[in-house]
Amino acid sequence: MTKLRLTREQIAQRAAQELPDGACVNLGWGIPNLIAAYIPPNITVYFHSENGILGMGPRANPGEEDPDQVDAMKVPVTLLPGACFFTQADAHMMTRGGHLDFCVMGGLQVSENGDLANWKVPGAKGSGGIGGAMDIAAGARHLIICMEHTTKDNEPKIVKRCTYPLTGLECVTTIVTDMAVVEVTPKGLVLREVAPGLTAEDVQAVTEPRLMVPATVPEMNLPPAANL
Repeated sequence: MTKLRLTREQIAQRAAQELPDGACVNLGWGIPNLIAAYIPPNITVYFHSENGILGMGPRANPGEEDPDQVDAMKVPVTLLPGACFFTQADAHMMTRGGHLDFCVMGGLQVSENGDLANWKVPGAKGSGGIGGAMDIAAGARHLIICMEHTTKDNEPKIVKRCTYPLTGLECVTTIVTDMAVVEVTPKGLVLREVAPGLTAEDVQAVTEPRLMVPATVPEMNLPPAANL
């Protein structure tokens, strides 16, 4: 029987657990943009947007959207008490100045030493520009990457060396995929957790670099409704 992997929503749910109370966090496009809905009610995380918001809440419910209150993807969002607005120039100054505690971005490839490629697939049609990804990757104190563990052709996305155009060098600290949580360390990649129903061997089979596997690797702690 084929073992199931996490959905995109479940990846976001697990990544949300990496964010501590009081952190200032930037969310990238795709899976990271889902994270705000999974922040535990007992903590406060101040989400930052490059279009000039600090203190974003989850996406707005249908019928409650404000067209002037959107994130960088132009998705209507809510605001936390005390949220503030500022110019896009100030927003980018915050990212470049190292004022963000965490950034969560999508990824196309992550290397074993934490290099990131996330903006262009060579030869693919419709690839966009790098945007602010390079500034954010370089400026965040901690960079979490959310992505599927493999491509549609089941090729590894955690690789020994990135072959796609780079976004940043040695910038990734943690990788959360549909199969595992992997920590980037100076000694190599450490397997911290596996998705429910998977084993360390399952993860290693589709990971190009050799993983450092502790004696005990726990399963991700997801609420019962989200478990596979």
